[in-house]
Amino acid sequence: MYQFNREEYNKRMEWYVDARFGMFIHWGLYSIPARGEWVRSVEEIPKEDYMKYFYEFDPKDYDPKKWARAAKEAGMKYVVLTAKHHDGFCMWDTKETDYKITSSECPYHTAPHPDILKELFGAFQKRDFMIGAYFSKPDWNNPYYWSDRWQHGDRNVNYKIKNHPWMWEKFCDFTYNQIKELMTGYGKVDIIWLDGGWVAPENRNQDIKMDRIVEMAREHQPGLIVVDRWVGGKYENYRTPEQKIPEKPWDYPWETCMTMANQWSYLPGDKYKSTRELVHYLVDIVSKGGNFLLNVGVDGNGEIPPEGIKIMKEMGAWMKINGEAIYETRPIAPYKEAKICYTKHKNNGKVYAIYLN
Repeated sequence: MYQFNREEYNKRMEWYVDARFGMFIHWGLYSIPARGEWVRSVEEIPKEDYMKYFYEFDPKDYDPKKWARAAKEAGMKYVVLTAKHHDGFCMWDTKETDYKITSSECPYHTAPHPDILKELFGAFQKRDFMIGAYFSKPDWNNPYYWSDRWQHGDRNVNYKIKNHPWMWEKFCDFTYNQIKELMTGYGKVDIIWLDGGWVAPENRNQDIKMDRIVEMAREHQPGLIVVDRWVGGKYENYRTPEQKIPEKPWDYPWETCMTMANQWSYLPGDKYKSTRELVHYLVDIVSKGGNFLLNVGVDGNGEIPPEGIKIMKEMGAWMKINGEAIYETRPIAPYKEAKICYTKHKNNGKVYAIYLN
C-alpha cells in the first residue's frame, strides 16, 4: 500500500528552496524551424509536414557535460529539461511511441548515446544538481489526444471525451506509462514539471487522473516534487509565475520561470536581456522568497547560443562574490525598499542588504 513519504518530501522541498537558482532548457524539434515551441499549433502545420523536422533532427554538437559545467559555473543548483513539449516529440527512449530521439527514423539514433535525457540527467547528477523533467500533459502527436479523425481547432483535445471515453482512457494510460518511464529509468528525479494546465477535469473533462499518476511516481521517487502548473490543488507543490515577479512575497513556495531572451525556444537573432537585468531579477525574486528558473533555448545542432553562455559566465562571477546572500536564504521584511533588497540566512540569521545598482 502506497504511503506518501512526508519526511522525504519536506527534505526535498527544503533543498529546492535553498537552491534558489536553476536552469531551464527548451529544446526539441521546434528548434529546427526556430519559430517558437508552439510553431506546429500556431502555424497550423499539418502532421505530415511537421514530420520533416523529425527526419532532420541530428544535434551532433550536443554535449551535456559542457552544459552542466556552464550551469555549475553560473551558480545554478537545479535543471529542468523539456523531456516532451506539446508537439509530443520525446527526448528519451520511450517505449510508448516511435516519435522519439532514439527512433530508427530519427538520424540522431546512430549517436553513441542517443538517449538525450539520460545523458543530460547523468551529466548534471554528477555535478550534484537537483533534476527536473518538464513533461507536457497535452500531446499533439498522439492520436488519442489529437485524433486523425477530426480537425483540431485549438490546443485542446479535438473530440468530445464523453462521446469517446475509450479514446481518453487510451491517452491517460499513455501519459501514465510515459511518466512511469521517467520515474524509473533515469536515476533520482526530484521534480516533475507538468505543463499544459488546460488539461484539467474542469476543462472539457480532460481528467488525466493525477492521483493515479502521482501515487505511482512517488512510489518510485519518494518525496518527488510535483508541479501541476496552473491547475492548483495538492499537486501544484509550488507556483510558477511565467515571465513576471510578484509584487509581494507569497505564503507558499513559488518560482519565476523566465527567458534569457524573448523566446522560450531558440530563435536566431533573439534579443537577450542584460546580465545586470537578470541579476536584478534574481535578487528581487529571492528577496520575496521565490526561486529563479532561468531558461535558455538551444539550437537545432544542440548548442547553447554564445549569448547564453556569456550571460551564464557573468552571472556566475556575480554569484561567486554574492552567493551567500542568495543560497539558503529566506525573505525578511521589508523585503525591498527602492533599490535595496533584503534576505536572511536560514541558519545563522545574518541579514543581507543588496543594492540594485
